[in-house]
Amino acid sequence: MSAAAPGLLAVFRRAAAVEARQLRQRPREWAMFSWVPALTLLLVMWMFSAGLPGPMPLAVLDLDGSLLSRQLLRMLDESPGLAVTHQPLDAAEAEGQIKSGAVAALLVVPADFSRNLKRGQDSELALLHNAQWNAYSGLLQRDVRMASATLSAGIELRVREKLGQSPATARARFNPLQSRMYSLFNTAGNYRQFLGNSLMPALLFILAMTAGVWSFGRKLRDASLGEWWQQSGVGLPGDGRQRLAAIGGSLLWPWLGLSANALLALGLMASSVDAAFSSWLWLAALLLAFVSLSLLLGVLLVLASLSLRMALSMTGFVSAPAYAFSGVVFPLLAMPEGARLWANALPLTHYLHAQIRLLDMQAAPAQLLPVLLAFVMLIVLLLWLANLLLARALRLPERWGAR
Repeated sequence: MSAAAPGLLAVFRRAAAVEARQLRQRPREWAMFSWVPALTLLLVMWMFSAGLPGPMPLAVLDLDGSLLSRQLLRMLDESPGLAVTHQPLDAAEAEGQIKSGAVAALLVVPADFSRNLKRGQDSELALLHNAQWNAYSGLLQRDVRMASATLSAGIELRVREKLGQSPATARARFNPLQSRMYSLFNTAGNYRQFLGNSLMPALLFILAMTAGVWSFGRKLRDASLGEWWQQSGVGLPGDGRQRLAAIGGSLLWPWLGLSANALLALGLMASSVDAAFSSWLWLAALLLAFVSLSLLLGVLLVLASLSLRMALSMTGFVSAPAYAFSGVVFPLLAMPEGARLWANALPLTHYLHAQIRLLDMQAAPAQLLPVLLAFVMLIVLLLWLANLLLARALRLPERWGAR
């Protein structure tokens, strides 16, 4: 038993040394799991650095031109999510501005706006917005609705006061039923916390699977799998423990690079989320397990297919749309049954839900334990499968060299 351990350690070291020599000769491969992921993570956080979308440009076609309509324009311009940047003279000019993308929406104030309100009649504002862009479309509707409701309430209160009601009575009778809404999580609607923090693990998922595919796919493509095995100091086909040691040595550098980037991602998240130190420790353990699992998924795909090209295609099929299926942007409960089954089969879905519970909902760190244990068991299972598939690949030299 004691003699076996040094042998396994030697296999691990030799496999890692062989991989290090290959990476020194091919700096682009080193970049794939070192500075390229770091740059990508920093770009994501820079993209969402504002947190909240800035004032969206709004065009107002004022067909009334009254004091009341100008008051509405001032209220719109003072809204946090709006900026009245264009006031077209006619419908043709307004249509050109909204179709060119110069403005996010167009508000039309009718010609009889002020007169109808003074007579106690209804007056309708028309907001034309692009509903395809749901994020800023919702913000536009909220601020326009708030400004128009505030103006309408002010007019109604003045009318009631002229009828002899006191200001307090007028306010009470104008809105006898009041409701209060309390936001529990991400109360500011911060997009950095909502999208930025969830996009970074999704990017790591893609990069880790790709690195896992490439680490063994390159050996198959170059028909150097047998040479790599001999350089590891073990004769063909070796036993299971030796193959596991060789797999670990080959994945050492990608794992270290991607793990460092995972810790960088956590550091970037910490700048926008206030959580207990113990929560960050639990999340770090879960994220490192997630990176390991993603790497092994890539290894499994390439050893199963024995083709770098096919494995990269399958990696793109699995990892690229994984964020869309994760339930972060579109709820899992609203997905069809088949989409839900696929989403629950992806490790990214479970990691992101655990991260959101821990950081955004301030759940107890112990709630991550089932997910962490599941990841560890999957890692053990994938290592066992990779061991079997590597043994098969070593016995099929005629399949080496395939693209």
